[in-house]
Amino acid sequence: MCGAELTALPEGVQRVIAALQTHGHPQLPVMLDSAARTAQQAADALGIAVGQIAKSIIFRRKADDAAVLVVTSGDKRVDEKKVAALVGALGRADAEFVKSKTGYSIGGVPPIAHATASVTLIDRELFRFDEIWAAAGHPHGVFKLQPQDLVRMSAAPVADVVQVLATDKPPLAIELIAARARLVRATPENVPSPCISICRMSEATGWCEGCFRSIDEIRQWSKSDDAAKRALWLQIEKRVMTRPA
Repeated sequence: MCGAELTALPEGVQRVIAALQTHGHPQLPVMLDSAARTAQQAADALGIAVGQIAKSIIFRRKADDAAVLVVTSGDKRVDEKKVAALVGALGRADAEFVKSKTGYSIGGVPPIAHATASVTLIDRELFRFDEIWAAAGHPHGVFKLQPQDLVRMSAAPVADVVQVLATDKPPLAIELIAARARLVRATPENVPSPCISICRMSEATGWCEGCFRSIDEIRQWSKSDDAAKRALWLQIEKRVMTRPA
């Protein structure tokens, strides 16, 4: 990336680039065509499983008003009680607090290069994946890394910080997929992604237990047109009906 290209990027992305270069990280941020303010939007744009998105959740520690950063897997929800047990009582972090402490707006907060040092915890669920993606200081900016890169650059501990949800059970996923497939048949355009935030590949079928797609189909989703997406939904319906017991 040349100097002119660098200076044309948003200031927040430039700060992330500087931090990545300091750590010798080889993967620089890329700018998506559309904003990825949620893990699902980012996953769809990149053609990856939503669990591969390393999302940054900010809390406010009541004892000293410090920012607490939890970098969690995109298909998981942070358990505030687990976090509080590790770092102390927590309070709500509103948009103004997040901006003042990290230097970034909600939707683009990266896991590194904050304006002030954050108390950081890394979700162990991220280690299910060889490759993950994180926000790069702007809603359109993301960068690729491995979970161990995150540990190296942040020097933060890996911990169990997420809730155990009933939606982790495949039977519920089957019900949701079947219901959404019926709606897709009546959707003329902008066919929705099958992902329902359950990222676990079945060894028996090679399909994700949440969306019944193969890893190649997940990667190709964002590059497919509505006709191809609708055709894949038909395949998903068949897979739901013929899944192994």
